[in-house]
Amino acid sequence: MSTKSAELAIGSYVVDPPVVLAPMAGITNRAFRRLCREEGAGLYVSEMVTSRALIERNEATMDLVSFAADESPRSVQLYGVDPIVMAKAVSIIVDEDRADHIDMNFGCPVPKVTRKGGGSALPWKRDLFQEIVGRAVEAANGKVPVSVKMRKGIDDQHLTYLQAGESAARAGVAWVALHGRTAAQMYGGKADWDAIKNLKDHLRQFNTPVLGNGDIWTGADALEMMAHTGADGVVVGRGCLGRPWLFSQLTAAFAGDELPTEPRLGRVLEILRRHAELLSLDYGEAKGCRDMRKHMAWYLKGFSVPHTVRQPLGTVQTLAELDALLAQINPDQDFNSEVGSGPRGRTSGGRRPALPDRWLESCELTAEDRVNVSLAELSVSGG
Repeated sequence: MSTKSAELAIGSYVVDPPVVLAPMAGITNRAFRRLCREEGAGLYVSEMVTSRALIERNEATMDLVSFAADESPRSVQLYGVDPIVMAKAVSIIVDEDRADHIDMNFGCPVPKVTRKGGGSALPWKRDLFQEIVGRAVEAANGKVPVSVKMRKGIDDQHLTYLQAGESAARAGVAWVALHGRTAAQMYGGKADWDAIKNLKDHLRQFNTPVLGNGDIWTGADALEMMAHTGADGVVVGRGCLGRPWLFSQLTAAFAGDELPTEPRLGRVLEILRRHAELLSLDYGEAKGCRDMRKHMAWYLKGFSVPHTVRQPLGTVQTLAELDALLAQINPDQDFNSEVGSGPRGRTSGGRRPALPDRWLESCELTAEDRVNVSLAELSVSGG
């Protein structure tokens, strides 16, 4: 079974299959993007960067918007709350040829961001959202496609996705990606694919593509979402944590080919080791191994690993130490699809969103709101 949709493109580049790696802080660095590209095709977005840090040329931020020589197309996700600052950041990316695609994040549900009116709280202020998106598209000047990623809204009583999606479409974005959860849900519960369908139906009049995000753990899930929603593509986040080979399954699924089988543990350990090597080449062995620690549990989920090995993997310091530990694991194990292909990463949810005082009293930005929002531009994970 294959799912055909309108061609998904950014500028002259066709995203085929229409699969996008969601930006994840501390995860989608150059090493992880390369690992995913080696497994399949699609568009691989950088870690999220803040527009203010970019225009201030923060050293760490400038590294985040640096790409490997063979990385194409180059995709950057920007987070910002100030229309003028966002426009300046977009201009830097365009004028200095730093990326081929810019995605703007309005989906972050982290309380320290929404508490100041940023992230998934921001589209509630319709005028601010419209100005940020409009100025960004204008600053790109047709040279670099700009897209938007967002959530359904703040909670079920304060949904924003239809109005915000239309506003973004009218501004001329390349596409709108919708995570089928509210800020209140965080990463808990089920993603609402019906909302993605509603947005797709609503934006047909503008011919603006819609991408669906949420609960895509397998290639079959992607096809099911596409069939259910009519979406033009999918955005994959937590589903590829410790499973970069998911992109090979997605490539096969969209081509109508037989889905590759899940790898046995021996192959998983090879991919894990490759990941550590790529991180070490990019950041140095000490930092690369430290960064690799967070990935261990995701790669080994569902497999039998001795406690005497699993625990030291969380403190590994060198590639030689990693090799010695991996050698103690029995590679002759089948992949446990029931466990290994399910939810991974963050699963928290069901909390009351943190918002500025009186934020919900008006959909228009007030003077008090402007003060709160000015403090919201923090370097945090997207949603």
